[in-house]
Amino acid sequence: MLQHVEALEILLQGLCGVHKEHLRVHELCLKSGPNLGHVVSEVRLLCDLEHPEPWTVKHVGGALRGSGAEQLSVMVRNMVESKASKNVLRLFNVLGYKLDHELLRVGSAFHFKRGARITVTVSSINKMLKLHAIDDTVPVTLGIQVVEVTAPATSENYSEVAAAMSSFCEYLAPLLHLSKPGVSTGVVPTAAAAAASLMSDGGGTTL
Repeated sequence: MLQHVEALEILLQGLCGVHKEHLRVHELCLKSGPNLGHVVSEVRLLCDLEHPEPWTVKHVGGALRGSGAEQLSVMVRNMVESKASKNVLRLFNVLGYKLDHELLRVGSAFHFKRGARITVTVSSINKMLKLHAIDDTVPVTLGIQVVEVTAPATSENYSEVAAAMSSFCEYLAPLLHLSKPGVSTGVVPTAAAAAASLMSDGGGTTL
């Protein structure tokens, strides 16, 4: 979908009414060592290179399961997030966590308030050729941009947030379909025509 990225960003910018945010995030995935219990724990450390401090510490749990979850059009996960100083990697190393892999995400972010606080990111995923070498990377998703739509929710309102996200994603249908991770999807047949239309009027279409 690389050839449709500019049109998608015009559409997203028109929907949110503000300029896009530049996204350049160094992400480190750490996993617990054998001395920290029988169940492997995974923690992600994120450094926003546009604003290097503070770092973000994120733990993402497994997906919600059951008949109720299957009826939702989005994936629901437990997530714990906090902020930390730049020496947080050293702390987790002392605790016994080991680096599993690291990535560099480069792209754009858009924020919306449409029944929920929705964030859309359009980014490429890159891997480091050397440890922590953020200026020496190669694309993992060559020629492909990853589009992610996320929104915070609680155990009391996740159904309403899921409905708001599904409704919002319908606005993007001219260019692409979004679905749960693991479900095959992609660019819709009319994407080329929709992108050409957006680009021909300079993104001036009322949304």
